[in-house]
Amino acid sequence: MKKILLTALFALITVSAFSQAKKPTIMVMPSDAWCKANGFVTEIDNMGTKVYSPDYTAAMQGSMDLINVIAKLNDLMNDRGFPLQNLETVIKDINNTSAELALVEGKNGGSVVESLYDQVRNRAKADIIMQVTWDVVSVGPKKSVRYTLQGLDSYTNKQVAGANGTGEPSHEVDPAVLLAEAVEANMDAFVGRLQAHFDDMFANGREVSYLIRISDVWGNDLESDYDGYALSEILDDWFYDNTEGHRYNITDQSDTQMTLNQVRIPIFDERGRANDANRFIRDLVRYLKAEPFLIEDIKVLNQGLGRCVIILGEK
Repeated sequence: MKKILLTALFALITVSAFSQAKKPTIMVMPSDAWCKANGFVTEIDNMGTKVYSPDYTAAMQGSMDLINVIAKLNDLMNDRGFPLQNLETVIKDINNTSAELALVEGKNGGSVVESLYDQVRNRAKADIIMQVTWDVVSVGPKKSVRYTLQGLDSYTNKQVAGANGTGEPSHEVDPAVLLAEAVEANMDAFVGRLQAHFDDMFANGREVSYLIRISDVWGNDLESDYDGYALSEILDDWFYDNTEGHRYNITDQSDTQMTLNQVRIPIFDERGRANDANRFIRDLVRYLKAEPFLIEDIKVLNQGLGRCVIILGEK
């Protein structure tokens, strides 16, 4: 009996330690709404339509409140054992390499079109973006803070956790302190939903998506025959064999394109590196370049951590 109890206790400790080691990496960022409300945006003319894009560099340089709020939320998450990426540090890294990117773009004769939001996500590779919106409300001589927290899967942009509310009126004037006091009551439930999402990823794989298209100069298509199988069938079989739990959905298919959503890939590759849509699909590219397919020209366009466009027959 004693041996059974010791074995059970050891198993419980092992499971507990293992679960504690598996926590998603978090990066706190201001929401688009907060950036717009506080004037930290850049205006882009998109074919006659004004589009506003958050300017995180200006926000981090121009708002001590934002820096303090991010620091306070980082403390709250760090106290709960979550690894963190710091937005200010990531932005500095991106700005420090901007000259190198300009040189690369100049050699190619074109430019790389990528929003700062995508650059931040791709550089940080955080599992969860913890997006925060807040404003301070005066209640007589006291102040309170209204807030919204959104936990976004950085690979899919899907919200996996949320919390909102209004804090108790206080004579405190620091928004970061007011926010910390306001979110404390909802933080455990918020964190629980984040962890549940991450546990699901460990059990069932990370979710990404792909669009496979055919170049108009290739001469073949997804119905081309290879040893009695259409190329579309071969692609279907490859994703079945290589996804976690054979989980993926083909949501659109024709002879010129195939759309795959909810594609579950391992969180880590065989070398223990964090997996993303681009890294996972390299094996498919090598597979299609080998016999009997010999599709030499394959272009992969990376659209963030969780999505790729694969163009067959194009360099």
